[in-house]
Amino acid sequence: MSLLNWTVKSASVLQQGGVIAPDERLPWPQTTVMGMQHVIAMFGATVLAPILMGFDPNLAILMSGIGTLIFFVITGGKVPSYLGSSFAFIGVVIAATGYAGQGLNPNIGVALGGIIACGAAYTAIGLLVQVAGTGWIEKLMPPVVTGAVVAVIGLNLASVPIKNMAASNFDSWMQALTFVCVALVAVFTSGMVQRLLILVGLIVASMVYALLTNGLGLGKPLDLTNLINAAWLGAPAFAAPVFEPKAMLMIAPVAIILVAENLGHLKAVAAMTGRNMDPYIGRAFIGDGIATMVSGGAGGTGVTTYAENIGVMAATKIYSTALFLVAGLLALVLGFSPKFGAVIAAIPLPVMGGVSIVVFGLIAVAGARIWVQNKVDFADNKNLLVAAITLILGTGDFTLKFGDFALGGIGTATFGAILLHALLNRKRQ
Repeated sequence: MSLLNWTVKSASVLQQGGVIAPDERLPWPQTTVMGMQHVIAMFGATVLAPILMGFDPNLAILMSGIGTLIFFVITGGKVPSYLGSSFAFIGVVIAATGYAGQGLNPNIGVALGGIIACGAAYTAIGLLVQVAGTGWIEKLMPPVVTGAVVAVIGLNLASVPIKNMAASNFDSWMQALTFVCVALVAVFTSGMVQRLLILVGLIVASMVYALLTNGLGLGKPLDLTNLINAAWLGAPAFAAPVFEPKAMLMIAPVAIILVAENLGHLKAVAAMTGRNMDPYIGRAFIGDGIATMVSGGAGGTGVTTYAENIGVMAATKIYSTALFLVAGLLALVLGFSPKFGAVIAAIPLPVMGGVSIVVFGLIAVAGARIWVQNKVDFADNKNLLVAAITLILGTGDFTLKFGDFALGGIGTATFGAILLHALLNRKRQ
């Protein structure tokens, strides 16, 4: 397959429950709608991460689009992945900048220098894989490790919608209604509607929310004031990096976490599609690393291949890389539209929380699927303990501090899985 040459499949394939492979696509109208769903799927996390670090969310959207297009080109259009804001940077960025949690980060330049250093280290690892092959990275991160890391990402993020996106009992019930809506669409519909389960479920739940709040006076009413007043076009807040050695040393090691995430996502995609993604591991690392450097250079967050979008692929069984070309272009355009940001911001928080529960759950299951597809033997105590300890470290957000540097749950789980597997895998004398 050349970069822009996919085998076109009829939309009737969806009616028959068929699978769309990475080198295939639906007609462009359906592909565009599906690409839009991937933009929606990534939006919550891609916007939440920069808000937590004091970055501009609209710029994060723009850079996620640019990063996805960079990744698409460098991988030759062979790897179906979307690049969005990475949560792995949150702890180290806050530590490096002393961000207080309100408004734009006044020391954002220092964080950007560290993000660029991280992207450079990540790119170097990708180049090493290209030169030396994938054997060493496969040995360092076998399926038991990558499956655990992917599962941990979903489990670690589970507390975000459950603890932070439901301020009242009514909100909790709306979250439940939302994930039930998504589940009903997934099971009781067919064709394109079923493949758009996230988007359709979100729309239905938002309409019910508006009826219950604005119509019947339950909960917080839906407020469209900001949406009406938002400008259609506007530039995001670009920022320049500052290269401070201490911050660079603090943030650069996040590259290891990104490597584990990316490798886990590639294994998950391989398991779902039945395609061997190993030849693209080095190029995927390089694409992600360069995208992170470009994002940091403009004022955006570090980016990573998004498990949220892998979750959508798992649910829809559409793995076409054309979706991510469309999604990247849409995000690039929408990054210059405060109006679009206002549309997403207008989605009721508990509804977005209900959708997040579905998506994060699908991420966790994608990790388990890596174990199943690779026939990981849990009768072997080595595999059993690596997986068990990793899951609890990540889910419980186990944190280790080294002076001012704090390694949060995803980080401790990632490094812990790699180091514990290496320790337990040593040959007995």
